[in-house]
Amino acid sequence: MTPTTDAPVAVRSTTVPAVPAVPAAPGEGGALESLLAAVEVRLRQQVRVAVAPGEVLELDRDALSLVYVIDGAADLRGRGAGQRLSAGDALLASGRAAASLRASGPVRMLVSTLTLAERAAHVAAVLPDTAIVRDFDRHEPAAASLAAQLGTDPASVGGQSSAQLGDTVICRMMAGTVLLSVIRAWAAHGCAPAGWPSRSNDPYLDRVVEAIHAAPGRDWSVAGLAGVGAMSRTVFAERFRAAFGASPASYVTEVRIRAAQDLLSRGCGVSEVSRALGYGSDEGFSRAFRRRTGQTPSAWRAAHAA
Repeated sequence: MTPTTDAPVAVRSTTVPAVPAVPAAPGEGGALESLLAAVEVRLRQQVRVAVAPGEVLELDRDALSLVYVIDGAADLRGRGAGQRLSAGDALLASGRAAASLRASGPVRMLVSTLTLAERAAHVAAVLPDTAIVRDFDRHEPAAASLAAQLGTDPASVGGQSSAQLGDTVICRMMAGTVLLSVIRAWAAHGCAPAGWPSRSNDPYLDRVVEAIHAAPGRDWSVAGLAGVGAMSRTVFAERFRAAFGASPASYVTEVRIRAAQDLLSRGCGVSEVSRALGYGSDEGFSRAFRRRTGQTPSAWRAAHAA
């Protein structure tokens, strides 16, 4: 990757396989731990870039960008503009808004471009547009040391051999470790807003949401969910709809379909997915899936299986 002065430099995406993570049980260690346990990413690209003074590095839209400044400094443009990142700082950009970095002098950075797996899609709702962790190398020295060693020469991307694919899976896991460390440091050192990472600012509703995502195949009823949240059915239904803009039943279905998409993309059969997610029949599962996605499970699997 060779930037040109005053011209945007795109970090382009090439999809590589992902290894699924095993989610932790809900409620272990609080909301932050539950969020971290739910994060599962796919690695598009991970490169070290050298940017000359005045040049601009554009970050991908519709993807997570994780940047670690190895040496030098760069100014953030777009959402959060005006902030400077120096050596040892880290940046997480959600991709919801345009963001770029302009080198204030010679700068070297690790840029990891990531997407959330289908079953972790709900995590996007609580991630900030941009999160900067100053002195990441001091707060998370092990993760920072790892970040400084990650990445490849951009010219090598796309020409991987079978042996290199194994390296890519390991790099994905390492990038995930750095990402979790950045999120943890951002939350732990006063950068996150009060109450984060709650989606509802209601710990009882957060408990319900954690339970749904931990076990989407459970036979959830409104009464059962209300019990998890220690509320009456009426109060629970009203508070849930006000917080999430959907009924509890609709939310459960949405989580199940996302989980189904993830399982199907990993090659699981339709009947296997139907049973895993608590549907009484393949036909019922197929109808629910098609209503939400516009495709049958088998058609979606054929289009998206790795």
